Amino acid sequence: MKSAVETLEPTKVKLTVEVDYDELKPSIEHAYQHIAEQVTVPGFRKGKVPPRIIDQRVGWAAVIEHAVNDGLSGFYRDALGETDLRPLAQPEVDVTEIPAKAGEGQLKFTAEVEVRPEIELPELTDVDLTVESTTVTDEDVNERLEALRERFGTLVGVDRPAADGDYVVIDLKAVIGDEEVDSVSGVSYQIGSGNMLEGLDEALTGLSAGETTTFKAPLAGGEHEGEDADVTVTATSVKQRDLPEVDDDFAQLASEFDTIDELKEDLKTQVAGIKTSNQAVTARDALMEKLLESVEVPVPTGVVEAEVHRHLESENRLDDDTHREEVREDATKAIKNQILLDTLAEKLKVQVSQGELVEYLVSASQQYGMEPGEFIKTLEQGGQIPAMVGEVARSKALAVALRQIEVKDSEGNVVDLSEFIGSDEADEAQAALADAVAQAQESADAEEAEGTEADAEAETSEPAKA
Repeated sequence: MKSAVETLEPTKVKLTVEVDYDELKPSIEHAYQHIAEQVTVPGFRKGKVPPRIIDQRVGWAAVIEHAVNDGLSGFYRDALGETDLRPLAQPEVDVTEIPAKAGEGQLKFTAEVEVRPEIELPELTDVDLTVESTTVTDEDVNERLEALRERFGTLVGVDRPAADGDYVVIDLKAVIGDEEVDSVSGVSYQIGSGNMLEGLDEALTGLSAGETTTFKAPLAGGEHEGEDADVTVTATSVKQRDLPEVDDDFAQLASEFDTIDELKEDLKTQVAGIKTSNQAVTARDALMEKLLESVEVPVPTGVVEAEVHRHLESENRLDDDTHREEVREDATKAIKNQILLDTLAEKLKVQVSQGELVEYLVSASQQYGMEPGEFIKTLEQGGQIPAMVGEVARSKALAVALRQIEVKDSEGNVVDLSEFIGSDEADEAQAALADAVAQAQESADAEEAEGTEADAEAETSEPAKA
């Protein structure tokens, strides 16, 4: 088999493949066999019709069409292996030549396909990354303490105009023209949260219980989303959150500690842990950003448009041009990241262990609300396991890359991220353990096979009893 590659675009190639008759012959023989099982010819049993009779009755054209359809995908895969191409989508195949008759000729076809572009990543040792220090300040502790006080605070009614941070129980009605388009009653809203209507915070500020005001605002959802409406809001009650005093009694109420000093020390430890974890996340994000800045990643438009169509179709929003642009932007970014990470994983020779794959699949099954076994079986039936391996490899690629980079904090200290990114030594040990288990299993299978064979021989050689 001969194959040649022509680059049409940075992310698209034309693959020309020539298959000689001898290589096509197994597919032709299979075609004869399959057709023989389907046709009825007087004087011949099904499945026993000779090729020359099939040529007479059915025709060579039907045979070669069956053979080409049967073997084409395999020849395409073989050609990909020879050319080291990495397709990102299904190819557009055009058969340009087939054997004109049995015994001679060749199959020739072309396949245009979008492929992963070749990009040159920078040397990781040249990358500098800086993350925030894990030093815990009094402000950090006080922030956590205030959040804890909020959790244990109590709402108390007040006889005064509402102010920022107060909780107001409201009745609300929205009207467009003469039509009431929405209304709610008895809803508790905290002034300043900004999670309802634009202008609501300003309207409620200064309003006392029992008072009503009106304002104009665009609706945030529903059939009239984005349209301006006249909104009437009534404050039925105003409450403020009273926070507990910061003392030993509060420590005993909010935690397992007896004193406020013990509680603050624990909060300090919590903040330090969060900051340490955030260093790893920040380092990964910063590395990804630097890699994207250092190289131009061509994005295959066909792959992007296919993903955009799939997404909009699933939402039944194919005619929403505004949303289409938003989805296209997100899809372009996601595919660009995937190309970069796949290249990085290949450069670093990242290997995904069975344990890492299983851990990822179990976590993913929880997100979908499925039992792990059922989830894995569904993926296997859909041929999605290789895609899952790719996801794990991409994530691991950033971790492996970070092992080659000296990460420092804002105070100039070298940061140890091994707790989050692992180590090459741990990977090697895990791989060695996996090899040992596999070898032990092979040995056990071989011994079992030998035992079965010996039992069979003994059973055969046993003399017959009268």
